[in-house]
Amino acid sequence: MTRAQAIAKAQDYFDSGRMKSDLGRLVAIPTESQNPDRAPVLGEYLEQEMQPLLESLGFTCRTLTHPKARGPFLYAERIEDEGLPTILGYGHGDVIRGLDAQWSEGLSPWKLIERDGRWYGRGVVDNKGQHLINLSALRAVLETRGKLGFNAKYLIEMGEESGSPGLRELCSEQKELFKADILIASDGPRLNAERPTVFLGARGGVTFDLSINAREGGHHSGNWGGILSDPAIQLAHAIASITSPTGQIRIHEWVPKELPPAVRKALIGCEIDGGPDGPAIDPNWGEPGLTPAEQVFGWCSFDVLAMKSGVPETPVNAVPPSAWARCQLRFVVGIDQNDVVPALKRHLQRHNFPMVEVSLSRSEIFGATRLDPEDPWVDFALASIAESTGKKPALLPNLGGSLPNDIFADILELRTIWVPHSYPGCSQHAPDEHLPVSIAREGLTAMAGLYWDIGSGEAPPV
Repeated sequence: MTRAQAIAKAQDYFDSGRMKSDLGRLVAIPTESQNPDRAPVLGEYLEQEMQPLLESLGFTCRTLTHPKARGPFLYAERIEDEGLPTILGYGHGDVIRGLDAQWSEGLSPWKLIERDGRWYGRGVVDNKGQHLINLSALRAVLETRGKLGFNAKYLIEMGEESGSPGLRELCSEQKELFKADILIASDGPRLNAERPTVFLGARGGVTFDLSINAREGGHHSGNWGGILSDPAIQLAHAIASITSPTGQIRIHEWVPKELPPAVRKALIGCEIDGGPDGPAIDPNWGEPGLTPAEQVFGWCSFDVLAMKSGVPETPVNAVPPSAWARCQLRFVVGIDQNDVVPALKRHLQRHNFPMVEVSLSRSEIFGATRLDPEDPWVDFALASIAESTGKKPALLPNLGGSLPNDIFADILELRTIWVPHSYPGCSQHAPDEHLPVSIAREGLTAMAGLYWDIGSGEAPPV
C-alpha cells in the first residue's frame, strides 16, 4: 500500500486500453449544449456514464437543476470523516458544436480515433477526457489505500460551453452543500505539451457587440457615396480607437495598474509553445515590455471575433446601412468587470462615436480570479506533481482563457488549483480536437500522486 502502487495502478488503467475504451463511450454522446436539439442528451451523459462511475467509487449522487441552466448538474460526495479536508472536484460534460463536416478525412467528432499518438474526438480535452483522468486517479488511490484519506465532492455541469448559465445561482443557493476546503480540477491547456502545469485562476471574459444602424436599406454608392455616412468606415475607426495599431489597449479602465511581483516571478521561464501545429507568436503585438507569458497570463487582451457590413458573399455597389462586430475583452484581477462596458461607452463618446451601440452578447460574464501564488497549497501541489512526473511543473497565476472559477473562488470562497491535461495546440473549439496520449498517461500519474499525497495527512492546513 504505497504511493508508487497507486500511480502504477493509474498507469495500468491507461496501458491496458481501458481508459481509451471508457473515453470512447463518453465521446460518442453528442453533448452539444449550444445545440437545442441535443438537450435530451445532456442528462443522458450524467445518468448513463457519470453517475454509475461515481457510485462505483462510493459517492452518493443527486441530480440538481436550475431554471437558467441548459442542462442538469450532477453532484456527488464521499464523506469519510468530518475531520478530514474536503476537496471539491469539477468538470463539464457538454462540448462545443461538433462541426462534423469540417473534420479531416477519416475523423469524426463522435468517435474516438487514435492517430499518430493522439486521440481525436469532440470532448477528449474539453472536458470529458480531463475529468475522466481525475476520477480514474481517484479510483487508483481508493483501490490502493482502501480509502481516499480525505472527503471528496464532485460537481459536473452540462452548460459550460454556453457560459455556465445557472451555475452561479446554484452555487449561491447551495453554498452549504458545496462547502469544501479547496477546489482541485482540470480544464484548459498546459503551458506546452511537454511540461505539467498548475494554474490558480482564470482571466475574466466579456463578449459584446458593437453596431451602427444608420438607415433602412443600402443606397447606390455612385449616387449617394460621399454624402451618406458609411457605417463600416465609422465602425472600423471606432474599433481602431480602442487599441494602438499593434494591439495595445487604450482604455485605461481595461488594463491593470501593474503586473504584480508575485505574478511576474511565477512566469519567469514560462515559454508558450503551441507545438508544430501552433501559430507563430507575433513579437510586436500587444502591451510593450511584456513577455508573451506575461501578455497572456498577467495582462488583458482585446480582440474582434467577427465583423460584418453589407453582404460579403455577394458585394453590391451600395453604401451599407449598418455594420456589426462581435468583440471580446479578456481581463485579469484588478479590472472592474462591471465597468468594462460603461468604460467602453465613455471612451466612444469621448472619441465622437455616439452612433456606435454597445450591447452584451450574452448575460454571463466570467470574472477574473487568481489564488496567491505563495499559498502553501500551491507549493504542495507543485512538489507532488514534480515527484510523480520527474518534471518541474509550470506555475501560471491564471489561465489565459476564461472559466467559471470566480464562482468557486468568490461565491464558495475556495482556494482554486487547476491541473490541466491538454496543450495549446489541441484544437479544443475547432475541428480535429485531440489529446496526445502521452499527456493522458502523465495526467493520470500526476493526479494519482496528488490525491495520494492529500490523503497522506501531510497536506497544508485548511
